[in-house]
Amino acid sequence: MASPMNGGDGTHSYSKNSTLQRCGLSAVEDAIKEAVMQNVETDKLLCGSTRFAIADLGCSVGPNTFHAVETIIEAVQHKSSTNNLEFQVLFNDQIGNDFNTLFASLPQERNYFAAAVAGSFYGRLFPSSSIHIAYSSGALHWLSKLPEGLKVKDSPAWNAGRIHYSGASDAVVKAYAEQLEEDLENFLRCRAQEIVGGGMIVILVGGVSHANVQHRSTVLFTFVEAILIDMVKEGVLAQEVVDSFNIPIVYACINDVRRIVEKNGCFEIVKMEMVEPVDIATAETNVVMHLRAAMEGTLIDHFGEEITEQVLVRAMRLPTHMMVDAAHGGGIFALLKRK
Repeated sequence: MASPMNGGDGTHSYSKNSTLQRCGLSAVEDAIKEAVMQNVETDKLLCGSTRFAIADLGCSVGPNTFHAVETIIEAVQHKSSTNNLEFQVLFNDQIGNDFNTLFASLPQERNYFAAAVAGSFYGRLFPSSSIHIAYSSGALHWLSKLPEGLKVKDSPAWNAGRIHYSGASDAVVKAYAEQLEEDLENFLRCRAQEIVGGGMIVILVGGVSHANVQHRSTVLFTFVEAILIDMVKEGVLAQEVVDSFNIPIVYACINDVRRIVEKNGCFEIVKMEMVEPVDIATAETNVVMHLRAAMEGTLIDHFGEEITEQVLVRAMRLPTHMMVDAAHGGGIFALLKRK
């Protein structure tokens, strides 16, 4: 399982290096508001209660999560016929997430009660029929675990010399795809139990339009892979240490996501489309800093701190055109309504 994003609020923290993810939200912010106002009937959802529960699944440490939940709350308030709603926001992430930083940076002027729920969103997190809107951005492309075949040296899916499925053998691609399908099925099964009838899931996740298309962000993985291979050639790293490392990320094809949702049968697809993030000015070190904030813990878990630092220092040499490509890799935007 991948490590959480870098905590704290320092130079290498996720809170300081997550503007690309914020751009993804900005690209669909109006669509989220419109979907909530058109599809969420608060009177029917609440059945006389005034508590409205919103869960952010994979919240990390902020500040993006605060902006997202405020966007949802604003839309619900605009649609609601009552002025006395009490909003409860449940911030979810892995047990190792830096919830201390998250709660220390909560907006002082906020109109919701906040709570943390630690654990994997590939399992149950909340009581039955207790969540009205679940939101997940930039999280579902992380797998719950590496496919088993990638861990066994004699397996057809042993990914020697590579750290991802991009450019890998058919067996490796298949292993990643099967793990993704299992994870998404578990995610939907659990949310179907937790979300009230008529409630919604809002998903924004890195993805591709067709199965044979590589997501632009994989260029970063290719670059890190090349760095690791150079370190093997220099005698800094053993080949088998690199061979046994794989990044637990899959950029799903939109048609596969649609098929898995339809197979689950508990959700109506209100909207599912490809989106491109808003263009931003990309400083030369910006994308590498984002990479560090997101993946440093995962690299340290496998290679240790000293090797990871060397990898990230070398990654600062990433060519500008590769950074621009990686920064503008699109995603899948999905709005699902509980039947």
